[in-house]
Amino acid sequence: MSQHKILVVDDEPFICRSLTFVLKKGNYEVLEARNGEEALAAIREHRPDLVFLDVMMPKMDGFQVTEEVRADSTLDGIKIILLTAKGQECDREVGKTAGANAYMTKPFSPSKILDRAREILGS
Repeated sequence: MSQHKILVVDDEPFICRSLTFVLKKGNYEVLEARNGEEALAAIREHRPDLVFLDVMMPKMDGFQVTEEVRADSTLDGIKIILLTAKGQECDREVGKTAGANAYMTKPFSPSKILDRAREILGS
């Protein structure tokens, strides 16, 4: 079976590094982006199976990136998990409306990230 590709998008370098480390240990191929524009470019170029996408970022926020991905039928099948420090129900609703598959509130443990990736990807 081919290795799943995951894109980690966060403007906070420590979060990016720690998620990348954990996912690589889980035997996933991992790409990184630091803002919404980079994320969209990476999604279009690399077609990851799953995107861990921070909501609050410069240039484009996670909701905007999710909406762009969902509006592009060539990107169907890409799973998106929004990451945010804001766990209010209204934020979850905006995320669901935008087309996110799941929502995780920061802070979270690295093992939760790996569990969620396996759950969403069925691996």
